[in-house]
Amino acid sequence: MLVPVILSGGSGTRLWPLSRRGLPKQFLPVLNEHTLFGETLARCAGLDHAGPPLIIANSDHRFFVAEQMRRRGITDGEILLEPCGRNTAPAIAAAAKRLVDTRDADDLLMLVLPADHAISNAAAFQAAVRAGREAALAGHLVTFGIVPDRAETGYGYIRADRAMPVAEGIWQVAEFVEKPDAETAAGYLESGEFTWNSGMFLFRPGVFLEELERHQPEIAQCTASAVADAVRDADFIRLDPDAFAACPSNSIDYAVMEQTRHAAVVPLDCGWSDVGAWSALWELANRDTDGNAALGDVVTVDTRNSYVRSTHRLVATVGVEDLVIVETPDAVLVANRAGTQSVKTIVEQLIADHREEADLHREVHRPWGAYDCIDSGDRFQVKRITVNPGAQISLQKHYHRAEHWVVVRGTAEVTCDDRVITLTENESTFIPLGAVHRLRNPGKMPLEIVEVQSGSYLGEDDIERFEDVYGRSEP
Repeated sequence: MLVPVILSGGSGTRLWPLSRRGLPKQFLPVLNEHTLFGETLARCAGLDHAGPPLIIANSDHRFFVAEQMRRRGITDGEILLEPCGRNTAPAIAAAAKRLVDTRDADDLLMLVLPADHAISNAAAFQAAVRAGREAALAGHLVTFGIVPDRAETGYGYIRADRAMPVAEGIWQVAEFVEKPDAETAAGYLESGEFTWNSGMFLFRPGVFLEELERHQPEIAQCTASAVADAVRDADFIRLDPDAFAACPSNSIDYAVMEQTRHAAVVPLDCGWSDVGAWSALWELANRDTDGNAALGDVVTVDTRNSYVRSTHRLVATVGVEDLVIVETPDAVLVANRAGTQSVKTIVEQLIADHREEADLHREVHRPWGAYDCIDSGDRFQVKRITVNPGAQISLQKHYHRAEHWVVVRGTAEVTCDDRVITLTENESTFIPLGAVHRLRNPGKMPLEIVEVQSGSYLGEDDIERFEDVYGRSEP
């Protein structure tokens, strides 16, 4: 059986301001109406002999993962939660150990896939996975090398040893090389011996763990302890936080693939992109005769070879070229298209300055719905709150603020201390400071309310929860 193991712990900082640490690119519809994570799940569903997926995710993103799986009708997959980021080697090791411990591993293969890649030719991808099965079952650690179509300096490369075939169209890996300069990349392209390192792998979980133990025993031991002491939390499996935090941070390439003698590479030509920067989205997008990709409410005049994306308001350009312009309700990015790999530096600065724009959008998603802070000032804040059908916020109280709720759409069931009332459109209620309260949507359509907060402190951490159907303890 083939188990897709999807790595979903990335933060996608190079696609800021659309991608943020609290809602990274894999959960966003950056290319079309589907999210990158959802598209990855769909590709896995078309694989031969594929079982339920195993997802490795950041604990903060667990509800996004669960909702995406629900939308795809996946009810039997597992979600393994990392308490902190430790790069790809520990994440894959935890998945491999989980599979070895819980499934019959005699003919089990794990297909490791990042959640945030784009592949336009799913059939070619699935054919490459079929081609790699024999080598993986024979004990090779198979990686998929993307056939290059340009001298790219933003990817690592793999050189195949054409004198050492493993199976038809599959060769042993001669070497992994770092991201090259332009001249070296051009030489790689001309030689025909190199492919791009895709970060996708196929192998037996036991074989991977043996190689990890041989080359990185500390990672193997820490992740084994994290899995052994993992606890189930509703639909999630939480790795032991102390054991996983003690694990060295390392990539699978450095930890295993560059050390092992059993690496093999399958060339893959499938319209692949790691969607690693705004320039990649410009390349993937439909462009007009002037080379512009315009998304949202955009007007361009005398503009060429630019990517312009509006999510909230009109964006107009005049007399510009080779730019990336991305507008969100709380931030605007303007960058040269050739320099978008450096957008992560902006995020690093925002984090250093403790700016919320590094982590959250103005609209913040919660397992019950979302809220959007539409105005704020001294001692007040106004939010638009959406509660999904059948969902509810936690039973809670605040110590520093009171709240006025006005229903603008749907039906609200409001608990306020000992009183439970039902409100419909154009009706309102008041939640006094210190009152124990809850908002529930008993209807079949989204509930929308406008909330006006007033008080001495309006931070999200001013909350005490008494009950929560989603098992949250954090604000």
